[in-house]
Amino acid sequence: MLQITDLQVEQKMWPLLRQAFRPMFLLGASFSAIAMLLWILVLGGQISLPVYGQVMFWHAHEMIFGFVAAIVVGFLLTAVQNWTGLRATHGRALGILTIVWLLGRLLMLFGAGLPVWLVAAVDLLFLPLAAILLAVPLIQVKQQRNLFFVPVLFLLTFCNALMHYGLVSGRFDLQQLGSQNAVWLITLLMAIVGGRVLPMFTANGTMTQKAQPIEWLDRIGLGSLWLIFILNITLLNAQLPNEVMAALYGISAVALGIRCFRWRIWITLRVPLLWSLHVAYWFIPVGLALFALRELGVTSITNSIALHALTAGAMGNMILAMIARVSLGHSGRPLQPKPIMSLAFLLVISAALSRVVLNWLVPDLAMSWLVFAAVAWIIAYAMYVVVYLPILTTPRPDGRPG
Repeated sequence: MLQITDLQVEQKMWPLLRQAFRPMFLLGASFSAIAMLLWILVLGGQISLPVYGQVMFWHAHEMIFGFVAAIVVGFLLTAVQNWTGLRATHGRALGILTIVWLLGRLLMLFGAGLPVWLVAAVDLLFLPLAAILLAVPLIQVKQQRNLFFVPVLFLLTFCNALMHYGLVSGRFDLQQLGSQNAVWLITLLMAIVGGRVLPMFTANGTMTQKAQPIEWLDRIGLGSLWLIFILNITLLNAQLPNEVMAALYGISAVALGIRCFRWRIWITLRVPLLWSLHVAYWFIPVGLALFALRELGVTSITNSIALHALTAGAMGNMILAMIARVSLGHSGRPLQPKPIMSLAFLLVISAALSRVVLNWLVPDLAMSWLVFAAVAWIIAYAMYVVVYLPILTTPRPDGRPG
């Protein structure tokens, strides 16, 4: 229970800094729409950007370590309060963390001509700082179950460092090694967190019985994802026959697909906050299946197509669905989003299908599909920002902290 003095301090605190989801979700979603707009304008030749490195590097880096990293950190530093019962990062500490993230984005965008060490150092500071803030309450209550998120944040930092080193050394292979393995790590996080919350959310939201986990199925699905990351980050995947890697991708796709099927998406169709999460999760086995087909020699499936099933598909959709839900629940509001958010969910799904399926089936129109996907993404995330701005910047209506 908060004491009277604690409540007084809470009431004086800027609402945006009362819990991590507030600034991280608002700024992360805003940044994703702005970054996507700038990216599409650059591709169309309308503008040029004074970015750190070059534009292709900036786009790949910022969508992962700018946008997705902000949402991941906002989610974890909010969830840790529920996990531990201790007050999570807020106030001055949260303000400093937010400023570090903002400085990283500004230096990456306007970093042409700046010292490489300065841009890289500021950008690389965000995730380790977040990892420490996450670790403190977990260690205080000796909670082992969620402590693994801390080393995952440090592994993401390593992937980020690989991208910077690859840029400085002129090694595109290292840039790709860093970005692609960051995608595998985030995919793993989505698979783990989704497996924890989706059955519970579905049961609660539809008033049906919760689908109980099958331990061996979870071990195969998540274990194979861990193995995929390890083989890719160590470059051992290149030493294995394509058929072996195809089998690994395929096993993971099947296991995670069965896992998702058991959660019964068909009973969620009347609840936007549920079907949007289910659709997002389904993009994980789809992406894995595309990687499997690519290893088997289906040349029409490029690395970009398979990768965007996990990024534009799984990440883009799961992030929008999760932040729409978490922003309501943790601000003390009913889990009833504005009807326009259903359109936002459909737009991000359309963006993913355009970037992946249409780009694969009709490659001659690749630029058109890319523009459509970008516009749909921008509108969807702008909708979130407009709808949730008053929610994220005002106190909880029930007067509780956070």
